[in-house]
Amino acid sequence: MSLIARIESELKDARLARDNDLRDALSLLLSALKTSEKELQRPLSEEEELQVLQRERKRRVEAADAFRAAGREEQAEDEEYELEVLEDFMPEQLAEEEIEEIIDDVISEVGATSIRDLGRVMAGVMHQVSGRADGSTVSQLVKEKLA
Repeated sequence: MSLIARIESELKDARLARDNDLRDALSLLLSALKTSEKELQRPLSEEEELQVLQRERKRRVEAADAFRAAGREEQAEDEEYELEVLEDFMPEQLAEEEIEEIIDDVISEVGATSIRDLGRVMAGVMHQVSGRADGSTVSQLVKEKLA
């Protein structure tokens, strides 16, 4: 079952259960996926679906932080709820130790010795962790290892 079909099914169940919060969160997610499909004028691959989910995840995290900084706790909680719903459709996130192992492997593969090799290391690491780790976290860990 494709991701869009899964979300549509859960959206139908949320409507029947009259769960408005879940319905709204799923609708936003479905809308983002369908918009990407329309832009590409073809069905999304699994990797492209994951990219859309990552983009939406990042938006929710940033919005929750912004709302919280502005003292708008209720809106921040709404964003965090949407984030929880979204993460149910994403692959399991890697632990920091697992990410560090992958980084160490890539550093030895490409022979990286300084921060100038950041781009090559990041490319190799992100290819291996796609969708299972946040890019900013990976970037920070790579910089620490190369510094």
